[in-house]
Amino acid sequence: MTTSSPEGERLSKRMAALGLASRREADEWIEAGWVRVNGKLAVLGLRVLPDVRIEIDPRARREQLQRMTVLLHKPIGYVSGQAEDGYEPAVVLVTQQNRWNEDRSHGPTGALRGLAPAGRLDIDSTGLLVLTQDGRIARTLIGEDSTVEKEYLVRVRRVQPGPLPAEAMAALQHGLLLDGKPLKPAKVSWANEDQLRFVLREGRKRQIRRMCEQVGLEVTGLKRVRIGSVVLGKLPLGQWRYLRGDESF
Repeated sequence: MTTSSPEGERLSKRMAALGLASRREADEWIEAGWVRVNGKLAVLGLRVLPDVRIEIDPRARREQLQRMTVLLHKPIGYVSGQAEDGYEPAVVLVTQQNRWNEDRSHGPTGALRGLAPAGRLDIDSTGLLVLTQDGRIARTLIGEDSTVEKEYLVRVRRVQPGPLPAEAMAALQHGLLLDGKPLKPAKVSWANEDQLRFVLREGRKRQIRRMCEQVGLEVTGLKRVRIGSVVLGKLPLGQWRYLRGDESF
């Protein structure tokens, strides 16, 4: 049933929870007259209970299919989001000239604009960065309840000579605090003698570098190689490709 009382939740929030659209996208569809609840045209601000039947106009689905998502191999020296301190945002690299020539995907026909980063990658880090116009993907990757894994290869050196103590490795995996808050468990292992492999399910600011600092390690290089089941692979540095239809996070 629908309701105008404080009971239930906003229709746009319910649609986002069901994976139908992002909350912003849902509001746009409602405003355009593309959403019906129990057969009746929805209005902005409508609150609903969990048992309602939500119908989406096919025009909304067609519009959604035109939302673009690209994968960029971000170089060092570019910020993920807005330009800052004279550094350019990584999105400036998403041009037709920088598209990987081995990309066989057929992306949407729209212009390469309105792309926003779904997650951060520090200015001095490189690797896989997702840029999208699709609010559903952004919510999957950076929503409050996101559990998508991110994998990194991290080159390190010991501040003090000698091997890393077992207790330091255990602390990296679970038990460290950042800004007074406990970190979620992480998977950390040696990829080779001077490189660690981190798999995280969260993304605090400069998290890996700060984790390493706490156990006496200095990070000399950091590269993100996977987000969910999507891998960086052979994508060249500074180039991008479309997210393929058979890929999902």
